[in-house]
Amino acid sequence: MGDGALTAGDGAGAGRARGLRALAATLSMIKFQHTLFALPFAFTGALLAARGIPSARQAGFILGAMVGARSAAMAFNRIADLDFDRRNPRTAGRPLVTGALGLPFAWSFLAGACGLFVLSAAMLNRLALWLALPALALILSYSYAKRVSWLTHLHLGASLGLAPLGAWIAVRGSIGAAPCVLAAAVTAWVAGFDVIYSCQDAAFDRREGLRSIPLRFGIRRALRISSGLHVATVVLLLALPLFAPLGPAYLGALLVVAGLLVYEHRLVRPDDLSRVNQAFFTLNGWVSFLILAGTAADLALRA
Repeated sequence: MGDGALTAGDGAGAGRARGLRALAATLSMIKFQHTLFALPFAFTGALLAARGIPSARQAGFILGAMVGARSAAMAFNRIADLDFDRRNPRTAGRPLVTGALGLPFAWSFLAGACGLFVLSAAMLNRLALWLALPALALILSYSYAKRVSWLTHLHLGASLGLAPLGAWIAVRGSIGAAPCVLAAAVTAWVAGFDVIYSCQDAAFDRREGLRSIPLRFGIRRALRISSGLHVATVVLLLALPLFAPLGPAYLGALLVVAGLLVYEHRLVRPDDLSRVNQAFFTLNGWVSFLILAGTAADLALRA
């Protein structure tokens, strides 16, 4: 009796352990933490659209749409790039490569994430629903952009640039100048740091026939292009108060963001890419939060 209970307990414990490992592998597959790059910009768009705090219902479905879109994009990218990931030492530890997750699960997860995105859009308003499938097409097609064009970084940027534009539409049911400027800023920001990140794979991309700015122009010029994209980011964010009720708090946050971007480019040199991950993950993780905080503070002060 005691042995049987112990065996049953061990089985339940083993099942929980397997479940936790599967959850960890799933979150690793979709790089869930990267959702934090775009999510604050989405809520910045929502705050600007509402001229304050959107309703709890709107915020909940915006969150659902963001999680669904980002999860779908990453799952599809892992599926599409599986053969490349197997041959690239940098990506050899990804769950689909190691077998921690299987392709049938990845396809099912992709379908569920797409469903969450479309359902969330449908619950927001008609325009959000109409634009859901074109948005998905843009987001998912990024996985093949690197096979045909070195402008793939802008494709990725535009995919994340949909976040503030989509959130504005979720609240207003229409399109305005402010979210378009913010979307353009996010596009340039993401493209800039993706150019830096892709410098690590220039040799691999050359062997596999893939396209990227570092491969097309060389790492030194690619880093200059990345700097130019981040200058454009700051200029666009500086222009945002022309179309939205933003003031000192936002501009103060933007000043810190500009400083972070300058520091990011000081971390990475053509002959030393050892600190790419610090530039990519640590510094860029603060950019969107700072813009959200500055926007929220200004709107609160004007309330």
